[in-house]
Amino acid sequence: MNRRFIVLSIAFNISLAAMAQNADKEKMITSIQSHEVEYAKIAKQIWEYAEPGYLEVKSSALLEDKLKQAGFMVTKGVAEIPTAFVATYGSGKPVIGILAEFDALPGLSQTDEPVQKALVQGAAGHGCGHNLFGTASVAAAIAVKDWMKSSGGKGTLKVYGCPAEEGGSGKVYLVRAGLFNDVDAVLHWHPGNDNTASVFPWLANKSAKFRFHGIAAHASAAPEKGRSALDAVEGMDNMVNMMREHIPSDTRIHYVITHGGEAPNVVPAFAEVYYYVRNPDIQVLKDVWDRVVKAAQGAAMGAGTTMDYEVIGGTYNMLPNVPLSKIMYENLKIVGGFAYTPAEKAFAEKIQSTFHGGKNPPLETTDSVVPFEVIEKGGTGGASSDVGDVSWNTPTAGIMTATFVPGSSGHSWQNVAAAGNTIGAKGMMVAAKTIALSAYDLFNSPDVLTAAKKEFAERRGADFKYESMLGDRKPALDYRK
Repeated sequence: MNRRFIVLSIAFNISLAAMAQNADKEKMITSIQSHEVEYAKIAKQIWEYAEPGYLEVKSSALLEDKLKQAGFMVTKGVAEIPTAFVATYGSGKPVIGILAEFDALPGLSQTDEPVQKALVQGAAGHGCGHNLFGTASVAAAIAVKDWMKSSGGKGTLKVYGCPAEEGGSGKVYLVRAGLFNDVDAVLHWHPGNDNTASVFPWLANKSAKFRFHGIAAHASAAPEKGRSALDAVEGMDNMVNMMREHIPSDTRIHYVITHGGEAPNVVPAFAEVYYYVRNPDIQVLKDVWDRVVKAAQGAAMGAGTTMDYEVIGGTYNMLPNVPLSKIMYENLKIVGGFAYTPAEKAFAEKIQSTFHGGKNPPLETTDSVVPFEVIEKGGTGGASSDVGDVSWNTPTAGIMTATFVPGSSGHSWQNVAAAGNTIGAKGMMVAAKTIALSAYDLFNSPDVLTAAKKEFAERRGADFKYESMLGDRKPALDYRK
């Protein structure tokens, strides 16, 4: 057999393999698309439930039931969290994980109309689109499972039901429980304003509720006998606000006073303030956090009160993985974006009319994919996620898709409206298809997994040892009550 014939035979076999893979991917896309109405209905149901972190009883159950019906083995209540689950299909290596979120944000109740109007006054709403997140991940997993079953594909597929991403650090407890120890790669996504698989910074984050205890007294008749817990909160806030001038400029600190007393004529015996601190660098975050705690201690002394605090959340920054991100980018390009219908365009234009400041991006951006780039530092990444802890324990990559109106601000009523609308559902379908195709590639591309693991090890460093920023505390199951 001559050399030219061997080369032609190899090329022919590679071409056949590529054709087979393309056919498999087309089937997966078609399968997911054929269930669009069903998945949109599931997402809308979770949108209507709008359950905050660790309270997502109905939302979690809905996704669990769907996975069970599809043939997954579902383990509920993992990592001591009633609404967390792991759904598994298959056996052996490789093990590919897909993350699913479903918690809502407090106080963001909103109808699916393009005008600000609460669905239930004071209730929660899906301002981050996690109703779409969990549904798309489940849709992707079912499509991959169907391919595995029909083709005899080897390996294990896991779907992680992840509660309380919004401040509750749900995934940290899953990581701490060792639920990712045998996983070769993890895929995730997040609702957004455009379609992108680019790598950009996410911030490490730590949060706590600082509680001050004073002495109640009549605020007019006997003020000298009282020691105001609210004075301590305000003292802490003032000191932290002055501290902002003397910390790295890429640090973010925000707080809300969650309890300030009962009546103006009673010196508050108890007050509480809830703080977040963020920075791209874990060590900088820890240093700033220590100073915030000292400000609380000083405020307590100055006001004649006592202070204790409860750490609620703590997450790592995101560890990039370029080989996995490139796989997701290539599949996002295959799937592509989507165009608005006339009704959706009218909805989006009305939403954009409510934005403040700056020029609105064109609505047509939903129909394109942002070119891939890797931004190691700086850039526009200002959010935090407990996916960060997952990324420091196994190779991880994600995408964003255009589920919100271009130019929307995160955690807004405008996002809630879009997440309950057909715009959100269309972006969700883009994510489901992209994750399914990417998981398919990972099951069929051991060289990609090898490259991902190599970069993962290099970025972590040989001496890295994961330590949760939550310590050994139990899940904060009541942080949204």
